[in-house]
Amino acid sequence: MRTALAALLFSLTSTAWAQLPDADGPEEHKAPPPTQAPAPAPTPVPPCAQKLPTLRSPLAFAPGEILEFDLDAMGATAGKMTMQVQKKQDGSLPVQVRVQTNSFFSKVRRVDATAVSYMHPKTLRPSRYTEDATENEQRRTVDVAFNAKNRSVRVDYVQRGKPGHNDYTYQHEGMDVAGTVYMMRQLPMKEGLPLCFDVYGVRRMWRMTGSVLKREHVSTPLGEFEAWHLVGTAVRLDKPSMTREVHVWISDDDRRLPLAAVGAIDLGAVRATLTSFSRPGEKAQQAQGKEHLKW
Repeated sequence: MRTALAALLFSLTSTAWAQLPDADGPEEHKAPPPTQAPAPAPTPVPPCAQKLPTLRSPLAFAPGEILEFDLDAMGATAGKMTMQVQKKQDGSLPVQVRVQTNSFFSKVRRVDATAVSYMHPKTLRPSRYTEDATENEQRRTVDVAFNAKNRSVRVDYVQRGKPGHNDYTYQHEGMDVAGTVYMMRQLPMKEGLPLCFDVYGVRRMWRMTGSVLKREHVSTPLGEFEAWHLVGTAVRLDKPSMTREVHVWISDDDRRLPLAAVGAIDLGAVRATLTSFSRPGEKAQQAQGKEHLKW
């Protein structure tokens, strides 16, 4: 989902959940002409000063939870996103994210994409992450393996029918854009809490640095909430000039709902707003018809 799942997921963590496009296109590793002087090495991204804090328990979500979001881009409704916690599988807790653009936005960019993060049921760190996306009739698949022992990430992908492979490492924490949303729901929220971790998105590793800004009152289509406002900046590790700012609001209650996220893709600002949710043993809740998100 090159432009619809990672920016949006990068925006709930940073995606918005719309995928960030490849910054440099398919020829980004092409060697410079012989007459061109080599570019200076980029300044390294500053390391994380600390690891993520211990996550709170019990989990705010469980298998069967479904979250539905409206996606807005370029000032118009662009589509829908669904996030679903699935049953445990081979010792992992999978969460699936599905993004589809609507008929109006499909005239600009047509996206139908699914991502799955396979997380450890207690630590919420991923062991695997997959994507299967079609954008403007071009299909792309990605299979990402995380190795916590040596802090490595193996990425195998197929784009435009051509396979590719990348290997990366991370510092303290290695996350993916889908699982990050659920990890953030378990943070021990307090004003000023610093956050820093590495996250995979769009065949690259990014360093997300930010903090819990403050507690705010938020008016959403689902109603009124007290929420924690998280803010951060994602910097691409191999190209620090590429950055993405992210804002996320998470409800300050036992459900820790991701109420909204704002980020950016190549087309401009993208927003995801929670419009309905259902949880095992609870009555499903739908939007109340409010037109605007306020805080």
